[in-house]
Amino acid sequence: MEFVDTHCHIHFNDYANAESAINDAKSAGVTRLICVGCTLGDSHAAANFAKAHKSVWFSAGVHPHDSSNFLATKDAPAQLNRLLQEPKAVAIGEIGLDYYRQNSPKNEQAKCLRAQIEIGLSTKLPFIFHVRDGWQDFWPIIDEYKVKNAVLHSFSAGPKQLDEALTRGFYVSLNGIMTFTKEASQLQAAREIPNDKLLLETDAPFLTPVPFRGERCEPKHVRSTAEFLANLRAESLESLALNTTVNALKLFSLRNA
Repeated sequence: MEFVDTHCHIHFNDYANAESAINDAKSAGVTRLICVGCTLGDSHAAANFAKAHKSVWFSAGVHPHDSSNFLATKDAPAQLNRLLQEPKAVAIGEIGLDYYRQNSPKNEQAKCLRAQIEIGLSTKLPFIFHVRDGWQDFWPIIDEYKVKNAVLHSFSAGPKQLDEALTRGFYVSLNGIMTFTKEASQLQAAREIPNDKLLLETDAPFLTPVPFRGERCEPKHVRSTAEFLANLRAESLESLALNTTVNALKLFSLRNA
């Protein structure tokens, strides 16, 4: 039984001993990891980390929080495009819209998202989308570009947004939020994700699942989230592990570790 952590950040400085985190993940059955970039500099760090570890791949992209910096950097599109040509690059992301904090203005977030979608479409790599409180603007942009090959990371919306995602053929990725949310609509959506569209992630070092709240999140915690979801969805852990691993290998074209 194996799992894939499709979204983590163990290349962050939070991990003084990333080797230990990788080994602990393997002991928990988490055999493949994707380190996800949040800025251009962070994407370079993720690329270098993936190069140094056999069971790790990376994505490159600029989080909506950093949209203003991306737009102000003259060679940003060229930098991003070069990163996406790296052999272990498996996706563009995380990119999207975040209206909850609005660290960058909404119009700049949309402009940055469009620019990165255009770069991503030229590479034919899948997208990792981050959307928080921006659905009303996100879906029209997606439809403008006819994006099909993508995952909604850290999904915590309800059945309405799930239906929108599935209509477009998107995958949906769940993490530790599911183990501590009090929102019935979030849990309902988690139950309704089809087996062939579900992915697992940690978003480590964030969103540590129950019963490890208060500790730093690590890729090994994928298993705890999987155990919770198997119970929630009334399916075996083995079945959930198999389906989510097959989905991850398919979407991200992961080679054997």
